[in-house]
Amino acid sequence: MFKNKKGSQRIDSLIGHGSTVSGDVQFVGGLRIDGAVVGNVVAQDEKNGTLVVSEKAHINGRVNCSHLILNGQITGPIEVSQYVELQPKARVHGDLTYKTLEMHPGAIVEGRLVPLAGARLVEPSEPLQEV
Repeated sequence: MFKNKKGSQRIDSLIGHGSTVSGDVQFVGGLRIDGAVVGNVVAQDEKNGTLVVSEKAHINGRVNCSHLILNGQITGPIEVSQYVELQPKARVHGDLTYKTLEMHPGAIVEGRLVPLAGARLVEPSEPLQEV
């Protein structure tokens, strides 16, 4: 079992750096990818499926999970039922559907950001000023 730096999410499985998986991956609990996956990555439990994609990792396929921490690259549609954190080196090439999104400076999304039904939209408290 591995823990991320926040210590809150459990990681049960690892696809190591230098490894390539060709085909769909289904996981339970937490999965950390440091290598490459050519295929879909899907959590079997819609409420407790945490996926961590490290800086050098990449996925070419559809991703579906409850929590996603991304610092690598995903090419394909992504659906996250709860929380997404796009860290500074995150690269998304496809649409990202989410409930809660945290995006760090430097992260890039080439696609649409689509909030799930039930996502809370926060209105700015003050009008934005032009620069």
